[in-house]
Amino acid sequence: MHLPRQRGALHDLPATPADYDAVLTAVVGEALTRLTRDGNLEHPDCVDDIGDTSLGITSLLALAWQRGKDPRLPEAVARSLAFHLRERVYTEDNPGYPNLRTRNSGLPYARYVLESGAYPIGDWPSTVWALLQAVDILDAAEGLVADEQRAELVELAHGYWRWLTEATFFNPQKAGNQAIGCVVGGLMLAPHLPPEQGELVRSRAISLYVDKVRAHRVSDRGATLPPEHGGAYDNNYGPISLSFLAQAHRVSGEEIFAEDGEALARYIDARLTNGGYDNGGPRYSEQHSAFESVLGLRYFGHRIGADLGRYRGDSRWARHAVKPDGGIDGHFAWMLVWQIQDTTPWHRTPSTEPLRHQLRAGSVSVAFDDRMTPSLVEAAGTYYLPAAVNRQHGFGPVVDGFLLCRPMGEVRVRDVRTDGLAAKLVTKPVVGRDHVLRHVRSLYVTDGTALWVTVAVEHLDGTLYLLAGLPYATDDGDQVRRTAEAGAVVSAGPLRLTHPASEGVEHFDARTEATQEQAAFALAADPRGYGNPDEGWRHLVSSSALEAEPAPGVPEGLTVFAVRYGGGAGFAPVFEATPEGLRVRTEAFTAVIGEVAGDVRGEPELTVSGC
Repeated sequence: MHLPRQRGALHDLPATPADYDAVLTAVVGEALTRLTRDGNLEHPDCVDDIGDTSLGITSLLALAWQRGKDPRLPEAVARSLAFHLRERVYTEDNPGYPNLRTRNSGLPYARYVLESGAYPIGDWPSTVWALLQAVDILDAAEGLVADEQRAELVELAHGYWRWLTEATFFNPQKAGNQAIGCVVGGLMLAPHLPPEQGELVRSRAISLYVDKVRAHRVSDRGATLPPEHGGAYDNNYGPISLSFLAQAHRVSGEEIFAEDGEALARYIDARLTNGGYDNGGPRYSEQHSAFESVLGLRYFGHRIGADLGRYRGDSRWARHAVKPDGGIDGHFAWMLVWQIQDTTPWHRTPSTEPLRHQLRAGSVSVAFDDRMTPSLVEAAGTYYLPAAVNRQHGFGPVVDGFLLCRPMGEVRVRDVRTDGLAAKLVTKPVVGRDHVLRHVRSLYVTDGTALWVTVAVEHLDGTLYLLAGLPYATDDGDQVRRTAEAGAVVSAGPLRLTHPASEGVEHFDARTEATQEQAAFALAADPRGYGNPDEGWRHLVSSSALEAEPAPGVPEGLTVFAVRYGGGAGFAPVFEATPEGLRVRTEAFTAVIGEVAGDVRGEPELTVSGC
């Protein structure tokens, strides 16, 4: 089976002005065919997330008219805009909506579901989305929208802003993308208001960002990030937040948005594999967005010099939102508008800056979590997740069922690049069940085609193996295919691929067709769309796993494991004790892992040279 929502790299989407004009031409054709007598452009099957959709298609028609002056469009824009103003503006409180600060305010809002009281909790983001569609139309209104209708739309947009910032609690879902989107709406609305009023809205938007978003940033992997549904980063919504930060910087020029966008972009670059696969998040751990993320990945990828467009998007939404039948849905249409307006080119070459939480070269990458344990290994087109044993997750030595990867002190990292090799040494103090402090030294070396992992620790007794990953997925052209095969992995000691002996949702067997996200939601406290898949996955008891036994012929007093992911035939590493430390010789390199004590600052020493 293939993962449903991680497909082609976003930077492979054609993005010339002619390409975008072709997209808008197709939108115009479908919209003019769909336009009802009363001006409705909603997809006939749309039920939820409906509040901004007709207005969104109207905004695309406005942009198309701005670029091509199609004489059919002014009437279509006027009729569809009139429909929204007449039929999709609500001023009476939605029964059951829990986030009001002022009842019966009379301020306008958009509904997530049209039926009164049906799903009121979605009204806050739906109103943000409607505000953004409205300001896009206002930006294109010159010569297109009649003065009276334009004035009505300005009043509505200002009312939306007031409902979001006065009548309700701000950002009630604790969703960074929604909050930053609201800030962008205020920044774009401000120029359409009288100067004094506009300046108040602009100042309020920036203060909301500072006080309600930036002040609540969450730390992960050395970065401070916008909070997203109770976590630090979500694979679907994180890049969407990046797009909102890009637009905030584009329209305001405020450096704070550039600074925070660059921080988020560097974080994404550090965790994203070469092939564009990634997982993890508090909302949709394996679902990837598509057109919604193009602006941010392109804009900030260019600013930091990183190929963020390798992110695998859901190509079914490559240009705009669609329903299952392929018909256009105007939801999030502003993201297509903005990416067309922005002319920043894709940066297509990898960043050469060594990153603490990443090792990357050629087709190989390792992303490391906050504890400097691999969170995702990529080699030879296969992706390996941290495996689980006895409720413990990670990569590392296992002693009688106890995984040694959780640090009990400062984790030291040393990076070396030489002779076409990239290497990272991670030295981690750990404590086992015997309460003895040991130091796990993990060396990762790649030549861009294979990954060598050597793990050395003070001598261990008992049943030993290296937990070396859960083989999960492989590249398959423009899709990612699930796998239960070890891939091209070899070990200095005996290697085996095991699967859980027990059944149940708390045991993940890679041979089943369940995805990681499905398994995570099955373990979460709440269902998909409400629950936290990262939190659910932490309840996993066991999983399929690669288990590598210790290498033979190692110096006295050490236990050493050695594994290679990818590469050709021949793997017989040699280990020697030297005055400088442990020498590791393989078919591709020689490395010396310094003593645990490190240099005068306690930092680990590492030398690497090619053969």
